[in-house]
Amino acid sequence: MANADRRTVLRWAGAAVAAAVVATTSACSSDPNSVAGQAQNGDRKGYVAGDGTIELLPVDQRGAAVTLEGTTLEGKPWSMKDVAGSVLVVNVWGSWCPPCIEETPALQKAWQEVQKAKKKVAFVGLDKLEQPATGLAFKKANGVTYPSLAYDGGVPILSLQGKAAATPTTLVLDVQGRVAARVAGPVTTSTLLGLIDDVLDKQG
Repeated sequence: MANADRRTVLRWAGAAVAAAVVATTSACSSDPNSVAGQAQNGDRKGYVAGDGTIELLPVDQRGAAVTLEGTTLEGKPWSMKDVAGSVLVVNVWGSWCPPCIEETPALQKAWQEVQKAKKKVAFVGLDKLEQPATGLAFKKANGVTYPSLAYDGGVPILSLQGKAAATPTTLVLDVQGRVAARVAGPVTTSTLLGLIDDVLDKQG
């Protein structure tokens, strides 16, 4: 998709949220216990997903830097220090969550696009409420090539300063590690690429 088209998407989204910072929408379940139950038994019924609301934060309104690290689904250590100097896309997902399944091809395509364009952008997923083997099997089956961190009791997700209550949530962190953009709910390739370009263009 051309940059002009991506800018149009961003202008439309920005107009919708310019008056105020948008609050995080509800998670894949309003009852955390229900979410955990679904994750354990594979039941994909009864969830409430984020609605795709987009939040863009001007440079002077971004909070403190996020510190994110953990162990990948493959069992390898990962840290934001490994991708220092890059814009970082963080996607919170679970293979038990239908909107997460829906958006997986869009995320992978966006990742391939930024790699092809040689942009200083990294991706990492945070697999939520399931065993690493389950998340890894989904990742492999769907051809996802960027890393994802294991749930580890929710420790990586807690590092996101309460910005990822919905599942899925996609955050774009600037090169200082601050949350610069958020999509609460499934994201499209064009929207994500537009957000990435916006953050790359407005470093501060």
